Amino acid sequence: MTTRRVATVHGTVQGVGFRWAARIEADRLGVAGSARNLVDGSVEVVAEGDEAAVDAMLAWLRHGPRSATVARVDVAEDAPRGAHGFTIH
Repeated sequence: MTTRRVATVHGTVQGVGFRWAARIEADRLGVAGSARNLVDGSVEVVAEGDEAAVDAMLAWLRHGPRSATVARVDVAEDAPRGAHGFTIH
């Protein structure tokens, strides 16, 4: 079953390679979507794919790469859109 979630990752997550590491993890898990910096200093990550893979991606977002310090992750459900690949904005 395909699922889509939009996660907003708060903490020290900009300027530390978070989006690039998220793309590597998404590729590893077979998750489509995107990552982008938000003006408040957080990073928005859209993850779409198999429910177990998206759950694994969300678990990874809760700690991110070693260079990041994740304070919290807010997650919202969204309707799947048939996304392919993972892009960085």
